[in-house]
Amino acid sequence: MNYDVIVVGGGPVGMMVAGELALANVNVCVLERLEAATPYSRALTVHPRTLELLDLRGLKEELLKIGKPLPTGHFAGLEARMNFEVIDSSSNYSLFIAQTETEKILEKRAVQLGVEIRRGIEVLSVSQGANAVKVVASGANGPFTLSTAYVVGADGAGSIVRKQANIPFNGTDETLTAIQGDVVLNNPPESMVTSRFDERGMIMIVPVRDKLHRVVLIDPERTSVPKNEPVTFEELRTGMIRMLGDDYGISDPYWLTRFGNATRQAERYREGRVFLAGDAAHIHFPAGGQGMNVGLQEAMNLGWKLAAEINGWAPAGLLDTYHEERLPVNTALLNNTRVQTLLFGTDFSPTMIHLRNIISDLLQSPEANYRLASQIAAVDIRYNTQGNISEHGLNGFRLAEIKLRSQNGESFSSYELFREGKYVLLHLASDERVEALIDELPHQHIKTVSATLVAPAQGWDDVHTALIRPDGYIEWAITGTEPDCLDRMQQGIALTSKG
Repeated sequence: MNYDVIVVGGGPVGMMVAGELALANVNVCVLERLEAATPYSRALTVHPRTLELLDLRGLKEELLKIGKPLPTGHFAGLEARMNFEVIDSSSNYSLFIAQTETEKILEKRAVQLGVEIRRGIEVLSVSQGANAVKVVASGANGPFTLSTAYVVGADGAGSIVRKQANIPFNGTDETLTAIQGDVVLNNPPESMVTSRFDERGMIMIVPVRDKLHRVVLIDPERTSVPKNEPVTFEELRTGMIRMLGDDYGISDPYWLTRFGNATRQAERYREGRVFLAGDAAHIHFPAGGQGMNVGLQEAMNLGWKLAAEINGWAPAGLLDTYHEERLPVNTALLNNTRVQTLLFGTDFSPTMIHLRNIISDLLQSPEANYRLASQIAAVDIRYNTQGNISEHGLNGFRLAEIKLRSQNGESFSSYELFREGKYVLLHLASDERVEALIDELPHQHIKTVSATLVAPAQGWDDVHTALIRPDGYIEWAITGTEPDCLDRMQQGIALTSKG
């Protein structure tokens, strides 16, 4: 067998899952059709939960050196913006950064961890048997065949992996298209973000770098143009003048593209030894900058689980939880992008303008704003926990960063404990019985830490011990008053392993 895992697709999602696998010493290869990374950036935003996940692996600081933190985000281009600062997170902002930069950081990490990246390779077929998957591909020297234990398809909307696995891609075709141009504006608008919605259509302008700006335009007279029809410079310029009365000195088109609102989701994210992630698993109108973010989040979800199976310690059914956990999350994603598309892409009548104003007014309510911001930021996700170890309110939720103090008095971030991609058993009660249990713990995939809270943290004041997954979700937390506290801990730890 050539590899433990072959990842098809070398974009951000493919690089993320490959890095996660290599972190656990899995022999992984990435096959990418392009000879070099694309210079174009579909995504420009990294959301709070994605930043937290990257922080778990020590990558956030690299992104912060390049990107610009923004405290707010938009929903359907409404005037009332979502406020991320109210989220309980050390990453309570979105990071404005070109996808190309994010991808470079993820690829660098993958290479440092030993991932083999093979570019200029087109995958032709994927077929699986009981114990292996055969991948037929073609490169500069012609066709060749590789064998692997598992395949991850991170190869985009037209995924050959999904098609070869015969996984239905259910949903709807595009009913409208929009245009996007990364262009030089020699006389750019004074405000950093220009956004307008009226009877003439929707337009948004944001700076990318230097004089380069991204112009996104939904023109009611052009929404029926097929996605594959090239965008012309004059089409973009004319639309800007009609909607804004000015082309802002537009010149030097760097990238012009048309995109649509086709919305589809794979019926299942796993077929035997084949898995799907990112656009291979779901596509939607790029509303709210969520696509890359959810792809990176599911790459993190899949990576440690697949590594656990390959390394022999995964409990029965662990791999199935990838589909079980991520499908409903992405169903909610598709629903919110459909709503956004309805609000800013389908109707430019006075009635729609009035509806947008009503919703924008409602979003002035802190509760409504928080709820929507939490959803877009992906910090409201709660996974089901197994084993009925406890009924604690933290169970299933993400770990928001907390400050801890070690037994020798040093303070540190809880996120520093996840650099190795292991479970973390965090003991906060100085219970000698637990100290003895920790010393005897045989599981190599669990990092054990005894510490105390530096300051009160929401939900943690009564926690005796918690077990946190490698992707930063709390498997269970128990209090010191829990009946049979030690027995429950031992049961909870046992559930993480084959047995």
